[in-house]
Amino acid sequence: MLTNPVWPALAVDDWTPTRETLHMYTQIVGKVKMVLAAPVNHWWHVTLFVDSRGLTTGAIPVGDRILELSFDFVDHVLVARTSDGRGETLVLGGSVARFYADVMALLSRLDVDVRIHPVPNEVADAIPFPDDTVHATYIAEHARLFWQQLVQADRVLRRSRSEFRGKVSPVHYFWGAMDLAVTRFSGRPAPVHPGGAPNCPDSVMVEGYSDELGSAGFWPGGGAEGAFYAYAYPAPDGYAAAEMPEGASFDAALGEFLLPYETVRQAPDPDALVGAFLQATSAAASRLADWPPAPQAPAIPADRASR
Repeated sequence: MLTNPVWPALAVDDWTPTRETLHMYTQIVGKVKMVLAAPVNHWWHVTLFVDSRGLTTGAIPVGDRILELSFDFVDHVLVARTSDGRGETLVLGGSVARFYADVMALLSRLDVDVRIHPVPNEVADAIPFPDDTVHATYIAEHARLFWQQLVQADRVLRRSRSEFRGKVSPVHYFWGAMDLAVTRFSGRPAPVHPGGAPNCPDSVMVEGYSDELGSAGFWPGGGAEGAFYAYAYPAPDGYAAAEMPEGASFDAALGEFLLPYETVRQAPDPDALVGAFLQATSAAASRLADWPPAPQAPAIPADRASR
């Protein structure tokens, strides 16, 4: 069996307590961004981004200032900074209830006035944040390894994104389901989404899936160590039977293709395998649904490419 230190092993079952706690931590920070940031189509304004130390909100306008909240999975702190030179640091750990109270107090000290709906989304058992003393486990090494999985996923998803010239999302982290995703769009409207996500208004899904799309990403589910996934909405006839690289398969219950992370990690060339999966799934979605051709990227002159 091959091992690749760049693609770390982290069994889903081994880090369930930390994962569930971290999920709620990121929901709290994500909801702060959702309230403060200007709305963007498909809820792109609420997402987090992978960075060199963890996950970050990026710049959030707050009056005439900018706020940034960042999970640092090297030093295991939440860092808050504002463009007027102020900053606060919060050590990660403890119950969700404590983390929620500490984040709200931290923002108040930075003169950031924000009130969120303090209940998680897209989970079946939605314990309000102020009452959640159930989720209180934070094992630093598990959080670090998950971030390193996201680093690898972010790299390959960005490369795939660059191949599409049409409307395409950033590579970003949706805190509702803990997935890192990138989405391509055909340019045509889609049927109204039926909704149905747990503890999530149907209107959220209607906006997110307003246009015909093909989406792919990574999340800590679908395999022993997580999985890369891909789906189309609406799924065209024949999509589930499309030919895929060895190791990938269609999950009828989820309605999407899965490529287990452990299969990728043990492959001779993990980047190539994920790249082939992303290319095959996006090609199947666009071909079977007869997407209009996307504009072609202009050639980069040799003198510019060398600068």
